[in-house]
Amino acid sequence: MAEDRVLRVRALLDSVRAEGRSALTAPEGKVLADAYGITVPGEELARDVDEAVACAARFGGPVVMKIVSPDILHKTDAGGVVVGVAGAADVRAAFHRIVDNARAYDADARIHGVQVQELLPEGQEVIVGAVTDPTFGKVVAFGLGGVLVEVLKDVTFRLAPLDADEALSMLDSIRSAQVLRGVRGRPGVDRWALAEQIRRVSQLVADFPEIAEVDLNPVIATEHGAVAADIRVILAGEQPPTRRKYTREEILTSMRRLMQPASVAVIGASNEPGKIGNSVMRNLVDGGFSGEIHPVNPKADDILGRKAYKSVTDVPGEVDVAVFAIPAKFVASALEEVGRKKIPNAVLIPSGFAETGEHELQAEIVAIAERHGIRLLGPNIYGYYSTWQDLCATFCTPYDVKGGVALTSQSGGIGMAILGFARTTKTGVSAIVGLGNKSDLDEDDLLTWFGEDPHTECIAMHLEDLKDGRAFVEAARATVPKKPVVVLKAGRTAAGAKAAGSHTGALAGDDAVYDDILRQAGVIRAPGLNDMLEYARALPVLPTPQGDNVVIITGAGGSGVLLSDAVTDNGLSLMEIPPDLDEAFRRFIPPFGAAGNPVDITGGEPPSTYEATIRLGLEDPRIHALVLGYWHTIVTPPMVFAELTARVVAEFRERGVEKPVVASLAGDVEVEDACQYLFERGVVAYPYTTEKPVAVLGAKYRWARAAGLLS
Repeated sequence: MAEDRVLRVRALLDSVRAEGRSALTAPEGKVLADAYGITVPGEELARDVDEAVACAARFGGPVVMKIVSPDILHKTDAGGVVVGVAGAADVRAAFHRIVDNARAYDADARIHGVQVQELLPEGQEVIVGAVTDPTFGKVVAFGLGGVLVEVLKDVTFRLAPLDADEALSMLDSIRSAQVLRGVRGRPGVDRWALAEQIRRVSQLVADFPEIAEVDLNPVIATEHGAVAADIRVILAGEQPPTRRKYTREEILTSMRRLMQPASVAVIGASNEPGKIGNSVMRNLVDGGFSGEIHPVNPKADDILGRKAYKSVTDVPGEVDVAVFAIPAKFVASALEEVGRKKIPNAVLIPSGFAETGEHELQAEIVAIAERHGIRLLGPNIYGYYSTWQDLCATFCTPYDVKGGVALTSQSGGIGMAILGFARTTKTGVSAIVGLGNKSDLDEDDLLTWFGEDPHTECIAMHLEDLKDGRAFVEAARATVPKKPVVVLKAGRTAAGAKAAGSHTGALAGDDAVYDDILRQAGVIRAPGLNDMLEYARALPVLPTPQGDNVVIITGAGGSGVLLSDAVTDNGLSLMEIPPDLDEAFRRFIPPFGAAGNPVDITGGEPPSTYEATIRLGLEDPRIHALVLGYWHTIVTPPMVFAELTARVVAEFRERGVEKPVVASLAGDVEVEDACQYLFERGVVAYPYTTEKPVAVLGAKYRWARAAGLLS
C-alpha cells in the first residue's frame, strides 16, 4: 500500500516537472492528499460554467469555488475564491467572476477551470505545513491559520518526519493552545485527527525531498475531525549538495587527536615577534604543553630553541595536529604535504577564504582535506585552547585556568570576549575553540567530543549559523542527558521569508525555526552573550532540582516582587506555602514581616533570621529550590550574609540535601565580594540584579527537564 502511494505521487511529481512547473494545482494537491490520507473535503474540477453548476448540485449544499491555475499561487489575492455559493444562478455568476478576476490578475495565467468544493462547517482555523529550511531540512509547522496567519505568527516547528506523540505535542506548543481545548463554551477540537494531519504531511515531505513547501491553510478543526480546506504544494529547484558524513567513532577518533595531541607542528613558525607564527609557537612553549612541538619554516634552522623543518614531511614520527600560520594563498600546497604526512587535523588560522569572497580557494582546501582524510578547523580562526593538555594553539592571549566549561565561538571577537569573561570571573575551562568559516569541523563535531570528555561539565556555543542542523540536533540529543548545552544564536532575521511561496514558508523564514528546534533538542538558548557566559559558568555550580517548588526568602519587599516576576518570566513555579510551613516561617520573622511566598523577613533583621529561614527552606523536603534576596544593612553586612549562607548550604550538602540556591544581593560595593564568595561555594549569586540569578535557575530547570531528570 505504501509502495503504491509512493508510485502514484512519484508519477504526478514527474509529470509536473516535465511541464516545467514548480507549483501543483489544487486537483493535483488532492492526489497527494488522498495518497497520504490527508483529509480534504469533497471537490471536483469544473472546466466550464455548466460543469460547475452540475458539480455544485451533486454536493447538494453551499460550496466554495476556487480558481485552478498553475500560475496563480495565492488564489485569494487574485480574487479567485468565493465562499458559500448556493443555487445554479449564483454558481454561474461566481464562476464568471472568478475567471474574470484571475485574468485581470494575470493575463497570461493558464486557467484549467474552477474547483468546486463542499463547504466545511465552522470550526477553528489552523495551519499545517512543511518547509525546506536551509539549516534543518524538512520542517513541519503548525499554528493558528486562516487569513491572519502571518499576522498572528502563533506557530511551532518540528523536524520531519515525526511520530504521533511529537505531532500531539505541537498542539500544546503554540501560545493559543487553550483555544484548541475549548474556550467560552466552545468544544475542543479532535486532537488526534489534527495531529494525524500534521504527521501525514511530515511523512509526505520526508518521502519526497523535492517537495519544497506544503501548505494546508486553513485546516478546519472541530470536535468531529480536521479537514484541510486548501492544499498548496511547491517543488524545489536544484537539490543542495550532500555534505560528507562522519560516524560518531570517526569524529571521536579525530577529535581525540586534536584535543589531546602528543605532537603538534606549526607551519609558518617564526622567530620574529609580532608574527602570528611566533605568537603560536610562544604560546605552545610557554604554556607548558608536554607533547612535541615542531616548527616548520623553510627559511629557518631553529625557532625558539627548537629544530625547524623545511617541510612538515621532514618532521620525524607521527604528528596529530598541524597549525597553519601562513598566508591563505600558500595553504593549499602546504595542506597537500600535511596529507602526505598523514596528519589527521589541520588548524587553519589564516583569513582570506570564503569570508572575503574567496569561495573557490576554500573549496580547494576542503577537497584536498577530504582526499587525504584531514579534518579542518577553520579557516579564519584565532586557534584553540585545550587547558587540561596545557595546550594553547593560538596567537591570542594565553589562558590556563582549568575547569569544566567548554566554550566555542564562530567569531574571533566573541572568542576574546569569552576569554576576558573567564579570566575576570575566574571561570575554569576545559577548552576554548574558534570555528571561523567552519569549512569542515563544526558544532556537531565539538558537541560529540565534549559530550564524552570527562573534563567538560557544560558546553556553551556562540554560532551565527549551523551547516547541518540535523547533525547538530542529533549530537545535542546525545549530549544533553549528560551535561547542559547552552547556545547563543546570532543573526536573527526574517529576510528568508521574502522568497517564500507559501504561508508556511513565510512563517519559517525567521528565527522561530531555530528557537523551536533547539528547544526540542534540549539546548538552552541564551538571549545574549553575557547570558550565555553566565549560564555556562553557573550551571555546573547548581545541583539538579528534584521538583518544581521554588521559595523566595527576601529581606526587602521590593526585591521580593521583582524576584517573583523573574520566577514567572522564567517558567518556574512559586510554591503555594501550606499552612504548617507558613506557621514555621512566621516563627522566625517579625510581626510586620510577611510569610507566604515570597517570605519577607524585612531588612532590619539580624543574621540569625536569615540563617533560620534558609535552614527551614533547605530542611523541608517540599521545597526544591531557594531564591534569596538580600539587601545591605549594618545589622547584617554583606560578607556576614555570604558566610552564613555558604556555611548552611555546605552543612546540608554534607547531609545529602542538595538544592539549588541562588541569590540577589543589593547594596554598596561590598556585595560584589560577597557574591564572589558565594559563587565559589556553590551558591550562584549576583549583585545589583534580581533577574540574572533567577534566569540561571530557570536555565538549570530547563536542562533538568530536557535531560529527563525532572518531569
